[in-house]
Amino acid sequence: MPLRLQIMNIIRTLAVAKKETRQIIRDSRSLYLALGIPVMLMILFGFALSLDVDNIPIAVWDQAKSPESREFVDAMTSSGYFRCVIQTDNYREIVRNLDNNIISMGITIPFDFSRNIRKGTSTLVQAIVDGSDSTRANLAIVYLETIVTTFENDIKMESMTRQSVQGRISPPVEPKIRIVYNPELKSRNNIIPGLIPVIMMIIAALLTSLTIVRERETGTMEQLMSTPLKSNELIVGKLIPYFVLGYVDLLMVYLMGRFVFQVPFRGSLLIMFMVASVFLVGALSIGFLVSVVASNQFFATQLALLGTVLPTFLLSGFVFPIANMPVALQYFTYIIPARHFITILRAIYLKGVGWEAILGSTLALVIFAFFVTALAARKLGKNVL
Repeated sequence: MPLRLQIMNIIRTLAVAKKETRQIIRDSRSLYLALGIPVMLMILFGFALSLDVDNIPIAVWDQAKSPESREFVDAMTSSGYFRCVIQTDNYREIVRNLDNNIISMGITIPFDFSRNIRKGTSTLVQAIVDGSDSTRANLAIVYLETIVTTFENDIKMESMTRQSVQGRISPPVEPKIRIVYNPELKSRNNIIPGLIPVIMMIIAALLTSLTIVRERETGTMEQLMSTPLKSNELIVGKLIPYFVLGYVDLLMVYLMGRFVFQVPFRGSLLIMFMVASVFLVGALSIGFLVSVVASNQFFATQLALLGTVLPTFLLSGFVFPIANMPVALQYFTYIIPARHFITILRAIYLKGVGWEAILGSTLALVIFAFFVTALAARKLGKNVL
């Protein structure tokens, strides 16, 4: 008897899944939303969003016009961080180009630059930085300070070597830096893995946010209520087609990341898809819960966007580092599932870690998926069935 009941439950669940699949196929907008928008978001964010700051346009007023000043300018431009677009001979032109957003920094090298270097005394180099973009300005200042320090050390070593009778002198401390996981420091390698949870969360929540409220508005909810369906059967049956679509989206963005954007993948595909399954269940359940409590499709769509887009973009660590947020907000981000999935994907993509490194974040996703699914089933049984 229990086996028969279980089979009947499966049959009813698959019947709901079949009905929802037909609805998705008939509604071309849903298919466009599920398959077209992920590709569009990958192209837009993959090519347009870059946190790399290089080729900063600068103007140089070289008052010294000496070999040392030219060497200093060459040190800046050869680093790849700066690009000299204007050679000027007055301060007014630097300010004018800063106002017109033609340059981001103006460099003024004084007349006594070379003389002070030969005498071993300090000299001042003025840098006027456009601070309207604080992130870009801070990075430009850091790059400039690093180049100045390196240039100064090279000058000192050359001077000490000339004064020494024993040949070249080595510096007492010489850093040897080795960058792992992302040696090219490409922001794209960090953005693409973080973009996958954002796409999955938004698409999954938007698609499922219309499932129940659409049944109410078309009048078919009463027919479902007259059947022996249980709330868990209705939820699972409704979510199965969207779960398959979510996997198709995951495969699409993974392939685009590997072959279009050349993002390295060092981990296990099996682990990634297993964790993605848990995250996808939670994301779909959020949309289903919205569909249960919403009164109409417009409100459901707006609520799904508000409940997924803003937290996922702002509080997941996708763009803005969580460590820079207020302490109270940092603790709040732990309830954002995209935060944990982004951490997992970046570790799998770039570090190639196994279960031992992502177990805590995976457990958080399991708890979230179980809680939201149970809440959706409870609300469905109370409000609808």
